[in-house]
Amino acid sequence: MLDVNHNILETTIPSKKYFSIGEVSKLCGVLPHVLRYWEEEFPQLSPVKKKGNRRYYRHSDIKLVLKIKYVLHDQGLTISGANKYFLSEKSNSNKNSTNKNYRIKKDLEEILDILSSNTII
Repeated sequence: MLDVNHNILETTIPSKKYFSIGEVSKLCGVLPHVLRYWEEEFPQLSPVKKKGNRRYYRHSDIKLVLKIKYVLHDQGLTISGANKYFLSEKSNSNKNSTNKNYRIKKDLEEILDILSSNTII
């Protein structure tokens, strides 16, 4: 599996709520037309669109742009390969979340059994 997060940490994202496409372009080193193209190819990249269909990117969008740039440019994946990577990453995340929830449920059931078996005087 690719280690994408190390590259993201190198870019400091200013503390603003929304960024224009021009700001994201400069911040990530990706031309605006490439960002618009990636929106079509990666459905998970979906900046907020306001007045006049202007795009406003959030921190999560910028992090995703950096991930996409890393897997395409640095790792040499194709658009199709990058989409498969992000799908498998999402699937693994869902599995980990399900496993964690299952373990928490089991722990809580054990605690409930302990508490219900002990009588409080």
